[in-house]
Amino acid sequence: MVFRQRKSQRFSMDMSAAEVKGALRAQPQSPSAELNGSEILVRSLQAEGVKYLWGYPGGSVLYIYDALYKQDSIQHVLVRHEQAAVHAADGYARATGEVGVALVTSGPGVTNAVTGIATAYMDSIPMVIITGQVPTAAIGLDAFQECDTVGITRPVVKHNFLVKDVRDLAVTLKKAFHIARTGRPGPVVVDIPKDVSLKTAPFSYPDKVEMRSYNPVRKGHGGQIRKAVQLLLQAKRPYIYSGGGVVLANAAAELRELADLLGYPCTNTLMGLGAIPASDPKFLGMLGMHGTYEANMTMQHCDVLLAVGARFDDRVIGNPAHFASVERKIVHVDIDPSSISKRVKVDIPIVGDVREVLQELIVQIREAQQRPDQQALAHWWSQVNGWRQRECLAYKNSTEVIKPQYVVQKLAELTRGRDTYITSDVGQHQMFAAQFYGFEEPRRWINSGGLGTMGVGLPYAMGIKLAKPESDVFCITGEGSIQMCIQELSTCQQYKTPVKVISLNNRYLGMVRQWQELDYEGRYSHSYMDALPDFVKLAEAYGHVGLKIERPADVEPALREAIRLTDRTVFLDIRTDPTENVWPMVKAGKGISEMLLGSEDL
Repeated sequence: MVFRQRKSQRFSMDMSAAEVKGALRAQPQSPSAELNGSEILVRSLQAEGVKYLWGYPGGSVLYIYDALYKQDSIQHVLVRHEQAAVHAADGYARATGEVGVALVTSGPGVTNAVTGIATAYMDSIPMVIITGQVPTAAIGLDAFQECDTVGITRPVVKHNFLVKDVRDLAVTLKKAFHIARTGRPGPVVVDIPKDVSLKTAPFSYPDKVEMRSYNPVRKGHGGQIRKAVQLLLQAKRPYIYSGGGVVLANAAAELRELADLLGYPCTNTLMGLGAIPASDPKFLGMLGMHGTYEANMTMQHCDVLLAVGARFDDRVIGNPAHFASVERKIVHVDIDPSSISKRVKVDIPIVGDVREVLQELIVQIREAQQRPDQQALAHWWSQVNGWRQRECLAYKNSTEVIKPQYVVQKLAELTRGRDTYITSDVGQHQMFAAQFYGFEEPRRWINSGGLGTMGVGLPYAMGIKLAKPESDVFCITGEGSIQMCIQELSTCQQYKTPVKVISLNNRYLGMVRQWQELDYEGRYSHSYMDALPDFVKLAEAYGHVGLKIERPADVEPALREAIRLTDRTVFLDIRTDPTENVWPMVKAGKGISEMLLGSEDL
């Protein structure tokens, strides 16, 4: 088979100059050469511009690891657990917007990776996960380390492939990357049997792929956009509600322009924080179960709601029946038609790329003769500012015991003006970080929203630090969450990714304890951590700096020291108030305006 070197202009599908260069480099040296499946895989990854690959070797992927050994353009990062491989690639994808790539072996390698895959799926993160499989002849015969990868992962992937013929491998990988990064992004699994990774075939990486069954809509319907503009300009009590879709679509600039143009109040979901700057006076804070009083009350009482890249999930609007009890018109913009009218009936659905739809909305609003009713808007803002005066995030600081809110506030103060990424796990510390850090830019707040996965914080930070070596990367975690992937401190040491771990250690599974206090009459069933390790010694055992902080006066000096040590991973074991709860709170089954603002509301 004769190979022709492709010219850069022929690379038509979303390929940068670097990717083109990588693809050209990926061609075999000899025009008649055949490559084995493992080499085809590596060359395909190079053609896609992959720089980092997180993984863990095993029997089914040894030929792939042999091919990785023979190249130097892709850096492989050896994690200590397959779950962390997927989380690290996920964190990398969230921070950069590029496709994260992970590699795991068959059987337990795959099953260990499933939590990471499901985490990425729930938050719509573009990823390609390559899994090893037993030889094709052994599939279905209960071979050693065999499992049905396609069957197991089907509910938690955007798509998956089992490659049975080495000649299909290159085009399958092209499809995988295309599916992962287009439309509503998501993880794609490519399952490669061991014999396929050994067999040979001519290598040719396609310029582009066409899939009859997969053609995501990008451009929003013009008529629907016109209706939306008319509705927005007629609104007396308008509200702009945006979610993670704005971040994923890199549409923060457009959202900000729209908000400035209209002057309407705005809110973000947990996943959308940073799309509107926290310092913008139009921003009412995060909404939802632990959102601000003003954000939730405005959501409940608005008459026109513009929802952009958000899902109306249970943690945002609480009880749908309660939400629907107030009449309002809803415009819902999303790339995924299945997300529209899923939990809440909408009046004007607009399916399309969030960025393109926002651009069109801005153009049409500028061209419209009508302008927002300034008198009605002023009255609405007066009501909103009245809700703001409740100061729902106020807390009583202490000189005796460390308040977790104070730690996050102090970190925000010390990192202001620096390029900083904050990762978190799941629980009270996650909510404190979301409430008190104040994100000014998108893709700086990296956490598990949809699945709510404990253990993600450290691998996320590790993946981000590799991509952003000059940036500060902090992992705000709890003593429960950090122990789920704490072995990755070893990976941080090996690959010199100096992240900063801030463990808000309250000696409880904090959010579980809070729910048990409020809903289970203080029956703290298995939420108390009574056999905790010495985290300082543990950090030092991994070759890092460990600091234990027990007094409020020591918080700022410790944070300053962590920031100063740019070339070391630092673990701050901060002993916080074990009785502190996250307020406001909407209890399960309640509406978003039925908020508890503190223990006095119980």
